[in-house]
Amino acid sequence: MKKVIAKVEYNTENAKLVKKYTEGYYGDPAGFEESLYETEGGKFFLYVNGGEESPYKAENIKKVTKKEVEAFLAK
Repeated sequence: MKKVIAKVEYNTENAKLVKKYTEGYYGDPAGFEESLYETEGGKFFLYVNGGEESPYKAENIKKVTKKEVEAFLAK
C-alpha cells in the first residue's frame, strides 16, 4: 500500500519492515495489525489494518513521530 502525506510518499513495498504487532486472531472483529516501516530516507510510518470493532476499521498508513516509534518498539 502507498499513501502520500504532506508531499511525502510512504510505500510498504519500498520500505523496510521493522516490527509487526498483531492483536487478536484472523477473522476477529476486534483484532488488528500494526506494522512499523522505515523508508530509505529514515522516515517511519505505521501500516494499520483491522476488523470492524478494532481501532483500525480499514487499512491505512500513518506517519509517526520518534516518540511513537520508541513506544511501538517497546510493545
